[in-house]
Formats: sequence, C-alpha cells, structure tokens
Amino acid sequence: MKVFRIAIRVFIFLLLFVFSFAAVYPLIFLLGGSLKSTAELGNSLAALWSADGTIQWTWLPFEPTLRHYVELLLDEPGYYVMFWNSVKIAGGVIGGQLLLSLPAAWGFARWHFPGKKVLLSLYIVLMLFPFQILMLSEYLVLNRMGMIDTMWALILPGVCSTFPVFIMYRFFSKLSKDVIEAAKLDGANEWQIFRQIGIPLGMPGIMSVVVLDFLEYWNLIEQPAVFLRTERLKPLSLYISTITKENAGVAFVAALVALLPPLLVFLCGHRYLEQGIAAMGGGSES
Repeated sequence: MKVFRIAIRVFIFLLLFVFSFAAVYPLIFLLGGSLKSTAELGNSLAALWSADGTIQWTWLPFEPTLRHYVELLLDEPGYYVMFWNSVKIAGGVIGGQLLLSLPAAWGFARWHFPGKKVLLSLYIVLMLFPFQILMLSEYLVLNRMGMIDTMWALILPGVCSTFPVFIMYRFFSKLSKDVIEAAKLDGANEWQIFRQIGIPLGMPGIMSVVVLDFLEYWNLIEQPAVFLRTERLKPLSLYISTITKENAGVAFVAALVALLPPLLVFLCGHRYLEQGIAAMGGGSES
C-alpha cells in the first residue's frame, strides 16, 4: 500500500511537471528566439516561410546576440508610442470602470428596487455577447459620436462593460448585514458605509477586476484593428503584425517585452484573481 501511494505521488508530480513545462515553454521559446542572430533565425524558420519541410528549432542559440533588443528598444521609437497607447487604453478602461462599476455593483448588492433581478439578468446576458456580435452596432454608435479613430473608441465601450459589475456585485452581496446595520446605528450614511466598509471589505473583488481588465485590454486586437486607422494610435498588440521575416528577431523581443507587464500584474494579483473566480462560482444574496 505504501509503495502504491508513493507511485501515485510520483505520477501526480510528473503530470504537474509536464503541465507546468507546457505553460512555461512559450516563454522559453520567446527568450531563445530573441537571443538568436538573424542568420540563425532564418535557418530555423526557413520551413515556415516556404511552407515546406519542418522547423528545426533549438532552445539555446548557437550565436547569442542582443542586437534585436538594441534594435527594438533603441532604434524603434514607434514601439514606445504603441506601448504607451496600450498603457493609456488599459489605464483608461480600468479607471472608468472603477468610477462607474463600483457604485453600480454596490447598488445591485445592497439596494432593493423594482426590476432589480431583470436588470441584473440583462447585465449577465450582455456579458456573454462576444465582440463579433456587437462590432457593427458599436461601430455605428461610435461613428455617430465622432469617436472612430480615437482612443475613446476603445476606452468607452470597455468602461461600459457589465463584467466588472457582475464580479464586484458578488463580493458586495456577501458583506455581513450586521456590520452595515451597526454602521447605520452609529450614524454613518450610505456614502460613508460604501467608502469605509464596502470598498475595504470588497477589495479582493475590486483587485480581481483590475487584474482581469488589464490582461484583457492590454491584449486587444480586434477592437483597435476595426476602430483605429492612424498608426500612431494603435496599441502594442498590433505591433507584431507590422514585422516582416527580414526582422523576425525583433518580433520575438517585442512579444517578450509586451508579455512582461501583464505577467507582473498577474503575479502581483493572482490571489485576488483566485478569489474573484471563487466568487463567480458561489451563490449570492438577492
């Protein structure tokens, strides 16, 4: 029996190792490719360009070089423009959602009014619609408002998203009613309860929204491709599409550098993200 338990543990460990390696392998692939010379990359990816044969890829470069990093970070000012555009889009959406979604989620969780369940169900239904379904209607509305080919075409629809309301509503609805009633007995008004009790206790839900929003809006592809025409307004997620096979090494560096901010945000907020996922799966008070 003891040998069987040890075998099970070894099997689980190996299985987790395989899954972990599969998750980390793209980073290893990008790092190795970013350090390869242009000639070595050309030989490794020759089959990709000609669509003939198989790609011969090695993890470690035979001729390591930092030339591609220098070319991207020092010789490509357009990269920093697109990087800053991504920061403005993600930051604008997150800031706007906190201003609009926080009060909305608090109202859904703590107040009772006619049509509350219907309106909340409508929020959930809208959350399920992909961008491909809403693309035409969003384009027509934004075009009528004169926002096409502006940052607002990406920020405004994100600010009005129903997803953060749903996440934070789950957290606020689980707050103890006794704590809120005690605050009311002490003379606290609704704003004071929201600011001094609701926000601190609901911080896991708020931070999970921040993490999820950053991961989503940092990697936007379809929306900027549809709504933006001016090159200087496009975000970092569209930069790789402008790279040709002659400078494929820059593509590896660009992808690796673009991955660092969301990776850092995820590592800092993964605990809140886990709590947010758990809250979505749990029940809530009506």
